[in-house]
Amino acid sequence: MSDYSGGGGGCRRCCCSFILTSGLTALFMWLSLRTSPPVCSIQNFYVPALNKTANDTTNHTIYFDLKLDNENKDKGIYYDNITLTFNYLPNTTLQVANYTARAFYQGHKKSTRRKARLEAVGVPWEAAVAAGYNGTFRVDLATKVRYKIVFWSTKRHKLEVGTTLVVNETGKTVKKKGDRLKSGAPGLGFYGAPVALLVVLSVMVLVFV
Repeated sequence: MSDYSGGGGGCRRCCCSFILTSGLTALFMWLSLRTSPPVCSIQNFYVPALNKTANDTTNHTIYFDLKLDNENKDKGIYYDNITLTFNYLPNTTLQVANYTARAFYQGHKKSTRRKARLEAVGVPWEAAVAAGYNGTFRVDLATKVRYKIVFWSTKRHKLEVGTTLVVNETGKTVKKKGDRLKSGAPGLGFYGAPVALLVVLSVMVLVFV
């Protein structure tokens, strides 16, 4: 009788140990596979025609400095071609300029900058300056990314982010630390949900066994 009871206890301990090991393994996999999308921001945006001190509405160029930050500690990022589109507000359909950056690879914990000067068309520069309107632009970024995890890469994931750029009387953006491009999509890593669910189930089984 006592031998049987002892054998049952050993079996339960073995099962609990297996469940705990499975849970820890699942947690490790979740931490290893969890990815964070790159942080995209416009660090500098300058519109010479809206610089009231320069008073030169014949200069129809716009200058931008795009910064891409890979905050993943051990995962690189492959970018497809990156497309930037600029719209003049309040008319959201008035696209005044666009830019394409060629595909590239970015190492983990690395930052990349893309700077360019573009010719903007369709902006009522004289009317904007005469009305004392500083200027508001909408910038949208679109690309697809793959994450390099150890020796393999994930499938492509769509990345679409954007922000509104407010230009002051000097022709520059108001925010000194840059404008972050954001998306309305959830921020959880692409591989986070399924493995996190496995972790929760493992812990629940461990508690109630």
